Amino acid sequence: MNTRAETLPLARPTVNRTAPRPLRAATAEPPWVRWSLVGVALAFLTFFLFIPLALVFAEAFKKGLDVYLAAITEPDALHAIRLTLLAALIAVPMNLVFGLAAAWCIAKFEFRGKNLLLTLIDLPFSVSPVISGLIYVLVFGLQGWFGEWLRDHDLKVIFAVPGIVLATVFVTFPFVARELIPLMQAQGTEQEEAARVLGASGWQIFRRVTLPNIKWALLYGVILCNARAMGEFGAVSVVSGHIRGQTNTMPLHIEILYNEYQFAAAFAVASLLALLALVTLGLKYAVEQRVKAQKRGANDRSE
Repeated sequence: MNTRAETLPLARPTVNRTAPRPLRAATAEPPWVRWSLVGVALAFLTFFLFIPLALVFAEAFKKGLDVYLAAITEPDALHAIRLTLLAALIAVPMNLVFGLAAAWCIAKFEFRGKNLLLTLIDLPFSVSPVISGLIYVLVFGLQGWFGEWLRDHDLKVIFAVPGIVLATVFVTFPFVARELIPLMQAQGTEQEEAARVLGASGWQIFRRVTLPNIKWALLYGVILCNARAMGEFGAVSVVSGHIRGQTNTMPLHIEILYNEYQFAAAFAVASLLALLALVTLGLKYAVEQRVKAQKRGANDRSE
């Protein structure tokens, strides 16, 4: 005998045919938003970077290769190039030594005045280069604190090579230190302490432990420091005196040529700085990838 339950058809389970829409991540954007931002960025770079850069080289070679070569081999131009290289060759090693020592002290030790030292390192970022050049004039100029003493001993700082080097050192000394400090703080002191326990000397710890861990960041800071040293205008302009063939660096020489309506020569010398900027950009990108990988490794070890 069949029961009522046996005669009734089996009920099918209800299926929700409207699947829930996947949730979008909070940081995800629709494709059109991403492509619009990329397009705006490319347009900005094209109009304000790529086109001006191309125009520099176009104007430099506008009157032919002979005019270009004559402009960059002219005696005043050669002196400006040599002076620029000399200032960079002196300023960059000095900033390398200072940046390395300052970063080591700040990242590896605790001492009174640490925050003050960090503030002083950032000072050139907050002070106009023109103001920094004016400070050197007030200190070493004829009417400055040491002006009479320098005059009596026949020493020249302002309107001479020493003043240019001092101004270049001042505006560029944060670059190496500021690149090393975050990395060395992330790395900590465990490796140095372990090497010390094993009997390594201070020089051995630096050469075999610290330096290999920071070499790419150090190189990155040196590249940025060198680029700023060769392209510095404001501070050098104040302390140089614009003496043609004596105290003009490449940026100052370009300004003089442009003000004298020697546009082909001005753009020819400017193309050398532009070429230097492109080479620096390529080196910066290559080293930057190494630095990022090094920082990721340091963060992973600290965790």
